Amino acid sequence: MTIAYLGPAGSWSEQAALLYGGPQAALLPLKSFPGVVSAVETGLADVGVLAVENSLEGAVTTTLDLLIHETRLQIKAEVVVPIRYVLTARPGTRVDEITVLRSHPQALGQCRRFIERCLPNVTTVASLSTSGAIAEALADEHGAALSSLRAAELNPVEILARDIQDRDTNATRFVVIGRDDAAPTGDDKTSLCFSVEDNRPGALIEVLKYLADAGINMTKVESRPAGDQLGLYIFLVDLEGHRVDPKVAEVLRKMQTGSDLFKIFGSYPRWRGET
Repeated sequence: MTIAYLGPAGSWSEQAALLYGGPQAALLPLKSFPGVVSAVETGLADVGVLAVENSLEGAVTTTLDLLIHETRLQIKAEVVVPIRYVLTARPGTRVDEITVLRSHPQALGQCRRFIERCLPNVTTVASLSTSGAIAEALADEHGAALSSLRAAELNPVEILARDIQDRDTNATRFVVIGRDDAAPTGDDKTSLCFSVEDNRPGALIEVLKYLADAGINMTKVESRPAGDQLGLYIFLVDLEGHRVDPKVAEVLRKMQTGSDLFKIFGSYPRWRGET
C-alpha cells in the first residue's frame, strides 16, 4: 500500500501515515494537501492522509474545502496523533541569536504562548510543513524552526527547547482518504456536509432535528463559507454510526430532502488508539 502525505519525512502527516499503514507501507511525501488528493485520484497512491482538525487551532480549512468542493474521494479511516513540538536551530545557535522562526501556520498557532513569552521579537514565517521548516531554517544563519522530535532527529539540528506546545493535550486528527470508505465495524462515524435550501429562521434546526429525533449523536458540527456569496454557509457534521446502518441511512435520507447541497464524505471506524 502506498500512502501519500504532506512531507517531507518527519512531518506529523508522516507519523499519521505510519500509524495507519504500519512500517511495511510505502510512503509518498508531497508538498501540499491538494497534491495528496491528486495522487490518490490519479493512482499514484492507494490512500492519502490529510490533517482535518487540531484540538487547539480547530479545523484545517484547506482539507475541509478539498472534501467539500474538489474531490469525490471517501474517508476510510481516522488517526489521532498527539502533538509535541521542539524548537530547533543550527548546532551552536543561542536563543538570543534567533531572528526568524519558521513552521507550518498551525504549528505557530499551537505554540503561540511560548513564542510570545520566549521569542517576542522574532519574526515568524509560515512554511508548507513543520519538517520543511527545518531545511529552510538551516539555510538561515539566524533561523530556527518548530518541528516534531522525529523531524529534528532526521536533520543536523540542535534541540533548544522541548514540549513547547501551549497544552500537553494537543492532538491532531487526520483522515485517510481513498476511492471507497470502510465497511461497517459496529463502532463507526460518518462525516458529511450540507447547506439549507433557504436562509430562514429554523432551517438549520429542522435538518439537525432528524438526528436528535432518531437518537443519533453528533460528535462535531461546524460551518464554512459556501464561497458563492457572503452570508451563505456549508455545515459539516460528524455523527455516530455507519451510513448503511438502517437508522442512520433513514436519517441521512431525511436530511438530504431538507438540504440544498448534501454530500457524504464517508463512514469509517472510530479511532480508539492513543491520543
